[in-house]
Amino acid sequence: MASIFKSSIGKKLLMSISGLFLILFLTFHMVMNLTYVFDPDSVVYGTICEILSMGWVNVVVPILAAGFIVHVAYAVILTIGNRRARGEQRYEVSNKARTDSWSSRNMFVLGLVVLLCLILHLTDFWAKMQLQNWLGGEEGDPYMLMEVTFGRWWLTCLYLAWFFVVWFHLTHGFWSALQTVGWNNNIWMKRWKVITIAYVTLLMLGFAVVAIYAFCKANGYCGLVPNFPGILG
Repeated sequence: MASIFKSSIGKKLLMSISGLFLILFLTFHMVMNLTYVFDPDSVVYGTICEILSMGWVNVVVPILAAGFIVHVAYAVILTIGNRRARGEQRYEVSNKARTDSWSSRNMFVLGLVVLLCLILHLTDFWAKMQLQNWLGGEEGDPYMLMEVTFGRWWLTCLYLAWFFVVWFHLTHGFWSALQTVGWNNNIWMKRWKVITIAYVTLLMLGFAVVAIYAFCKANGYCGLVPNFPGILG
């Protein structure tokens, strides 16, 4: 069994499974964040934040971190190995037809941008909340952190650009991972590509809505969109 994961196929499988796991987390994270927008009294959002500060999260966070480390590590290993074997051709591209996809040709670069912005995001939120809880310090208020972070227009724009980069990364990575785990027949792969674009677009739009809403709330612009559910509280 161990020899399987030393092969190129095994490494791709591990990277794909970890990638799908991270997409599930992103989905949960986006749904949680949307409660900040659509719950006028922020009761649900506050409750979720309290739950996430409980002790059981100390088990979940290392698992999530491990999944991310596995994904990044095998992406680096596969990229280096395949560049040595096939020059500039990326590990995600297995035939000439797929080179037409810009995201497939730049998955590694997109991944690096995602990683750098993730570090910024962890600094803005996780380091001031869960990490402080672990260290026995005072945990930051999630509402205040949302408004302080997204209240700055340039930082909101940076986050929106990050979401766009993640969109490019996932629109190729999602269906590519499904192909690697075996869902790769000709009929369903065409469908999965369409589903991937729709799903990832909704996922990133959800994050964008939260960022824009937090910016409007922090700067007193909420009245500009009075028909948006939950905006007026």
